Amino acid sequence: MYEERPARLDGAVVWSIGPSPVGEEPVPVLPDGCMDLLWHDGRLFVAGPDTFAYVPEGGPGRYAGLRFAPGDAPALLGVPASALRDRRVDLGALWGEARARRLAERVAAAPDPADALEALAVDRAVDAPAPDPLIRAVARRLAAGRPVAETADAVGLGARQLHRRSLDAFGYGPKTLARILRLQRALTLVRAGVPYAEAALRAGCADQAHLARETRALAGTTLSAYASDWAKRETPQPSGSSTTA
Repeated sequence: MYEERPARLDGAVVWSIGPSPVGEEPVPVLPDGCMDLLWHDGRLFVAGPDTFAYVPEGGPGRYAGLRFAPGDAPALLGVPASALRDRRVDLGALWGEARARRLAERVAAAPDPADALEALAVDRAVDAPAPDPLIRAVARRLAAGRPVAETADAVGLGARQLHRRSLDAFGYGPKTLARILRLQRALTLVRAGVPYAEAALRAGCADQAHLARETRALAGTTLSAYASDWAKRETPQPSGSSTTA
């Protein structure tokens, strides 16, 4: 079962997933512009920003995660987002093996690994640079559907400067981030039952065909398959069975 709550770090979300039933297919993780610090059965690692759907590996064990707002994770982790794009990297490769091992043991020994993971990040944030207000402004504007050129003007950056800053903060350029956030807006509407054509226009796509192409390119599925899979996961299951989100 998937659960989440706001974290003590501004803009972040703490989440957890219990062990999945044996044989249950893992649910693909769609690009969302975010990076996550994760714990899975004793291992601490970082999920970099994705440009396509990622199918989780490593078996059906318990997961805990801290999802950072777009652009916030690199300062805390100490590595540019572009270095982690489409990758899952052990925390030891970033913070040192001995330190990562001690932290993983601390999380594993805690009554709630998700709480322990959050505490770890809060401690780290004390000595890390604060999130960049300019980068947060870029993320907010693109999430709201504002054009990239307009966003660059609004934050006082040239196109090349914005691209360079975006690579470090988000892992890819602002146009890619805008595409990913637009798809997330559209799929949120689809999950709420909005017809595909209306969801496409409201999210900022040219038409339903445009949304269908973006869904296939970024999520690796079709609109109808996505909606069907979501409906199955939202439908209450008979006693004795469970699903994960």
